[in-house]
Amino acid sequence: MKILLIGANGTIGQAVKNELAPRHDIITAGRNSGDIRVDIKDFASVQAMYAQVGAVDAVISAAGNLHFGALADMTPELMGVGLADKLMGQVNLVLAGQHVLNDGGSFTLTSGVLSNDPIVYGSSASLVNAGIDGFVIGAAIELPRGLRINAVSPTVLTESLPVYGPYFRGFDSVAAAKVALAYSKSVEGKQTGQVYKVLS
Repeated sequence: MKILLIGANGTIGQAVKNELAPRHDIITAGRNSGDIRVDIKDFASVQAMYAQVGAVDAVISAAGNLHFGALADMTPELMGVGLADKLMGQVNLVLAGQHVLNDGGSFTLTSGVLSNDPIVYGSSASLVNAGIDGFVIGAAIELPRGLRINAVSPTVLTESLPVYGPYFRGFDSVAAAKVALAYSKSVEGKQTGQVYKVLS
């Protein structure tokens, strides 16, 4: 398959590339790195990326920024960071990509454990991740031409514990390589409208 991987330079993106590259042709895209540059917040940039890449069999997003902070200090602008980037950025990939993906192709988005298991300072992440999961469920019943869509929802990564561990006390971490298996399940399987939770 010809697979477009957005966010390939991140921890999850690198693991996904390592998992899929032996079997598929991977094209990487990102804001600051990759074969192609794209700003997923900008719909025109997403459209330009697809025009440059041409038809693909799968799109994987391991990209998206969020703001973490106390709810008491949260503003609409700070809440909007994740809404514009991680949520609408990934939605943009689907809205534009549904018209160019090969028949039977798939989208795999990335949400996260905070959609249903919140932490202090994570209200924005909970909102955004739940929105991604809801979008996947809703979009799955409307996509044409046999297109599929799923999300991968991992817990905190083992590789991220040095930075984020204090905020995730009591959570089992998971290695990025194990999370990458869920992306393989989405891309190489036949399910749609699924949220694959990778919790340990």
